[in-house]
Amino acid sequence: MKNIAIFASGNGTNAERIMGFFSDHDDINIQLVLTNNPKAGVIARAQKFNVTCRIFTREEFYHSDKIDKILKDNNIDFIVLAGFLWLIPSSVIQAFPGRIINIHPALLPKYGGKGMFGHHVHEAVIANKETQSGITIHYVNEHYDEGNIIFQATCEVKKDDTPDTLAARIHKLEYTHFPVVIKKLLEEL
Repeated sequence: MKNIAIFASGNGTNAERIMGFFSDHDDINIQLVLTNNPKAGVIARAQKFNVTCRIFTREEFYHSDKIDKILKDNNIDFIVLAGFLWLIPSSVIQAFPGRIINIHPALLPKYGGKGMFGHHVHEAVIANKETQSGITIHYVNEHYDEGNIIFQATCEVKKDDTPDTLAARIHKLEYTHFPVVIKKLLEEL
């Protein structure tokens, strides 16, 4: 059995899709959801799947061993960032080499880095008159959105797109591909 921890900061729709995808899987278990936001929608989504959710503070994340201990105590094998906005501490990256992945709502290396998330990304893509956008699933390192790319999928950016209409197409790509890529990576571990 391979145990996954999902880190999420917000609504948690990607996390919910992942939890649903693996809910009946024999070899892969969503063991834990971790969030830095006590009001995050992901908390209720985790409860729906009977997945334990742990809330932590910035101080606990960056200046204690609390997260390392939680991950160890829950026998975590793999970490998935699904809308988690903080940079991962080097202690966690070192403890999980090649076993932390993130999804980004654009075609990296464009539109990545600190502050480039959600609507900020879609607004920039539209403002720059891109004809394509998409998703990037990548390994996590010590820098925002700079880890090696695992998978990308594209969609058209239409002339009349708003950040919301583009986000809707990006979400469809995320929901379709993220769980499948996670499964493939875990099968290769």
